[in-house]
Amino acid sequence: MSVNRKSQAAQRFFAAHPVFTVAEFAQWYANSRETAERTVEALLAYHAKNGHLVRVRKGLYAAVPPGSAPASVPIDPFLVTGKLAPDAILAYHTALEFHGKAYSPTQEFYYLTSLTARPLEFRGQRFRAVRPPAALQSDQLVQSNVLSRDRMGLSVRVTNLERTMVDLLDRPQLGGGWEEIWRSLESVEFFDLDSVVAYALLLNNATTIAKVGFFLEQHREPLMVTDSHLDPLRRRRPRTPHYLSRADRHPGKLVAGWNLVVPPVVLEKAWQEVV
Repeated sequence: MSVNRKSQAAQRFFAAHPVFTVAEFAQWYANSRETAERTVEALLAYHAKNGHLVRVRKGLYAAVPPGSAPASVPIDPFLVTGKLAPDAILAYHTALEFHGKAYSPTQEFYYLTSLTARPLEFRGQRFRAVRPPAALQSDQLVQSNVLSRDRMGLSVRVTNLERTMVDLLDRPQLGGGWEEIWRSLESVEFFDLDSVVAYALLLNNATTIAKVGFFLEQHREPLMVTDSHLDPLRRRRPRTPHYLSRADRHPGKLVAGWNLVVPPVVLEKAWQEVV
């Protein structure tokens, strides 16, 4: 078989896989008689050298469409994020961006994984692995409230908006700050509130539960929140006052109903006054 035909066979794979791992390519290779005479490594090296591929990191490549320049071809960061670990789940602010609900775009991308992974910097973007919350001790729980969504013909896993809300309030440092979190969540027209409450209770963190309750109560009318949603959260709020963020203990006002010390900027949503 000619080199040209072997190249064409691989490029059909690239066309269907804008971002792929070496393991995925190797599986295709093992099932493809057309490339049986060439090793996986040699074939990938050949296509990278000829401008058909961009190496994102060891074991991960992005395809270059015909006629595009490797140095400037757009590479979808959500596909990269979803391929950085076999169990990767787009989460936190990255999930907001994926769902089109982030107030501001960022160059930071977060994914949940049970594996240890080093941060990656690629084309000015930063990709960071985050361990699932400790309360999600089984894989089944980690997979709760996770969706599979199509992205350029590939499947990407991402937390749904209900889980994303709770996760952001649980780990606000992964959300871009309180203003970004509040403005982003306020752009969501509808939440399944029963799912929000159930997941918040599942995390079993009194401070997080109180933060979810406070957010829902503050948005009671637009989100159609009722006491049936708030009461289970109230019963699990902290017994003593807790700060909205442990890492940012600025003076604030005690919201007694939730035992939360809330900064005035969040309590009053002061950013709305800025023109």
